[in-house]
Amino acid sequence: MALVVQNLGKVYTTRSGELAVLRDVNLTLDSGEALAVMGPSGSGKSTLLHILGTLDTPSSGTLSLDGVDPFKLKEAELAGFRNTRIGFVFQDHHLLPQLTVLENVLAPTFVTPGVQADDVAAEARKLLERVGLNARLDHRPAELSGGERQRVAIARSLILKPSLMLADEPTGNLDRANAAGIGELLLELHRERRTILVVVTHSAELAKLFPRTATTNDGRLV
Repeated sequence: MALVVQNLGKVYTTRSGELAVLRDVNLTLDSGEALAVMGPSGSGKSTLLHILGTLDTPSSGTLSLDGVDPFKLKEAELAGFRNTRIGFVFQDHHLLPQLTVLENVLAPTFVTPGVQADDVAAEARKLLERVGLNARLDHRPAELSGGERQRVAIARSLILKPSLMLADEPTGNLDRANAAGIGELLLELHRERRTILVVVTHSAELAKLFPRTATTNDGRLV
């Protein structure tokens, strides 16, 4: 498994002209590798993450994951690719308030054809035990702390065993103790499951945990 980005660029058209947010970005990450991306606001790091997650399209260059260029897929195929190959963890966990912890972890499987209900339920329980929430399966998000909600989001991101994990400011809303725990947990699970992990963060403390760090500067990845 590998993520390969070549000469990636993103240009937005504004009232005052074209705005280049990303320029000639090149990146290769193999299975089991992790990268933290830092940079000031407006430097392109969130745009890069959105393109890696196929939530946005590049203006130039190519991207492939597991040998597939997702931007050449039809819309329905792309949605399936995104759901099964890519796991997302956001700053705001985006849990569904009406669902239990267990149901939130299972949510990506609800729209995935061919999954076996018993198998994914067992996997969800295993993940929740791994993130320390096996006693909270029937609780709803409002009954959890911020750190616990983020642990649910991490478990959810892994339920379909993705090749790529993407995390956008995963510790941004947490206190220092919870932030450290979430950062370490992300890296532990990524190593155990041999995923590719890319995290965008403003936190130097989180970035220090990663074996590789890059910085976005004027749209370029350094």
